[in-house]
Amino acid sequence: MQTIAPRRRIPRLWQLLLVLTAATGVFFAGAAPSSAHAALTGSDPKQGAVVDRAPDQVKLTFSEKVAMSDGSVRVLDPSGKRVDTNKTTDLGSNTYGVKLRAGLPDGTFTVAYQVVSADSHPVAGAYTFSIGAPSDTKVALPDQEAGGGLVGALYDIARYLSYAGFILLVGGAAFVLGCWPRGAGARPVQRLVTGGWVTLAASTLLLLLLRAPYTGSGKLADAFDMGKLGDVLNTKTGAALVSRLLLLAAAALFIAVLFGAYEKREDPKEKKDLTFGLAIGGTVVALGIAATWAMAEHASTGIQAGIAMPVDVLHLLAVATWLGGLASLLVALFRTTAVDASAVRRFSAVAFTSVVVLAATGTYQSWRQVGSWSALTGTSYGQLLLVKIGLVVVLVGVASVSRRWTGRIVAEADGLAPEAAAAVVVEQRSKQASKQTSRKPQKKAAAKPAMKPVTVPASGQDGDDPERSAQLARQQAAMDTAREKRIRDADPYRSGLRRSVLAEAGIAVVLLGVTTFLTTTEPGRTEEEAAKATSAAAAQRSGPLQLKIPFDTGGTDGKGTVQLDLDPGRTGSNTMHLYVKRPNGSAFDVPEVKVSLTNEAKDVGPLPVAPDHIATGHWSASGVQVPMAGTWKIAVTVRTSDIDQITVKKNAQIG
Repeated sequence: MQTIAPRRRIPRLWQLLLVLTAATGVFFAGAAPSSAHAALTGSDPKQGAVVDRAPDQVKLTFSEKVAMSDGSVRVLDPSGKRVDTNKTTDLGSNTYGVKLRAGLPDGTFTVAYQVVSADSHPVAGAYTFSIGAPSDTKVALPDQEAGGGLVGALYDIARYLSYAGFILLVGGAAFVLGCWPRGAGARPVQRLVTGGWVTLAASTLLLLLLRAPYTGSGKLADAFDMGKLGDVLNTKTGAALVSRLLLLAAAALFIAVLFGAYEKREDPKEKKDLTFGLAIGGTVVALGIAATWAMAEHASTGIQAGIAMPVDVLHLLAVATWLGGLASLLVALFRTTAVDASAVRRFSAVAFTSVVVLAATGTYQSWRQVGSWSALTGTSYGQLLLVKIGLVVVLVGVASVSRRWTGRIVAEADGLAPEAAAAVVVEQRSKQASKQTSRKPQKKAAAKPAMKPVTVPASGQDGDDPERSAQLARQQAAMDTAREKRIRDADPYRSGLRRSVLAEAGIAVVLLGVTTFLTTTEPGRTEEEAAKATSAAAAQRSGPLQLKIPFDTGGTDGKGTVQLDLDPGRTGSNTMHLYVKRPNGSAFDVPEVKVSLTNEAKDVGPLPVAPDHIATGHWSASGVQVPMAGTWKIAVTVRTSDIDQITVKKNAQIG
């Protein structure tokens, strides 16, 4: 009868890790595009404005300082031809200008800009203004958001992996040095820390290559343009990434010593001295790597940057010590049998200290980046921050369960390692089983011979068969592994700790994803300040509106100017006056004047207005309703004879 071998099952740990990875992928796929960290708060000419004559330059004002190079601002005429000089100037107070060529025609011009905010994120946008009168434009701007598309997705993935690699590298090394020195010889822990180094190095190199297309064209091919890579190296972000790569070279030496000379040291004094040296060197390298984030992202800009940067470094180190140590403990619990109760107890104390540091630094960072309750609940950054706080609370709650399991392990083992205590349990169960067997009556049937322990013949004995020796060695190794697994699984407290630590790791994966999105989202304080600046600019434009629009119907005595007054120039009911004048300034009593208002952005209108003739060259209408604030296109139709008529248009901000 043939025996059917059971199908090989995927280990439960890998099943759970696959579920966590899938959940993280869904989280990333469902996330909205990241907002820019600098906002355009003002411009001259203003958005939608109609000016009588061409300006000498276009000025842009942002909510914070931005990096702007030649070509960052383009001004295009109605046909799509560039009319700027391609030279940008820093005018101070976060205002930048680009000169325009002389002799510009009338019509609608497009201003397109793409800059990099002070915390390294690309900012792009466009608006229009008109000279003389609005016109049609052939300018087609790209639909892709700055930092979006395939390049943006790859850049965000690399950013996430860089955080994960840093956590595994720093936290894993700290766990070995501070909590479990014997773990330096555990292969699973060695692979975890080394994998963290490889992940951080590879993701940093990828970020460096993708930086040019991420902040520029958005084309993946530009990642291999050496000229653009050279430009990246001259930026703050480029310098930070190169510094990180150099520090990773020192980290490689640290890892080699930790898993080489340190693991082989047997003399207690020598090992203690080497531990001290590795702790000092590792701390310096970890501080340097963490500083590469602080010097190039949120902490380097905004209020109190001098305090925020060291606080950010402490925050990153606390995260790495906690979550990286958690990952190392998880691997030790699932893949080794050597971790002892004292190591778990030490990590529990380290994790508690890390949580305290996280709470203090996180509170400061939250105040600095949000600043108000309205920004906490009403901005994308604030809402993501609330999600992060909730995950941290849940994570701390699960960690408290792990601390209780740790206490039980220590109490039950009475100072012994969990494996030693479990071995006692296995031995006691074996003795109980033997006693029960001895009490049973002996049967007459011959008993099965007892299994003899497998022994491997010593090399060089007469009749020694190398193939047989190798087979016996494999059997012995399999038996030893099975025994170790029985001992490990016999400890119920260890099993409980493994489950709680695995739950912590799952929450930490999602928490890291939320943290990554926070670094690519405009801080709530900045978003509110930009909104207030925009509202203030709009408030300055509100009030009584006066427009002067020249016209020419083409017939005899067909030239003149229409002056339109709208009071109070806000949403709701308004009073409109129209004055028609000849070129010499005298009143012009034309046969007919009509007005219409259209808000193209909101698809409202045209709203017709039929003013009454009041006096020579003067028309008036009361109760003119403007339903919403925004840019309105005001069209005035003037008829100077039975056949001569023209409609002139001008954009104006109302409300």
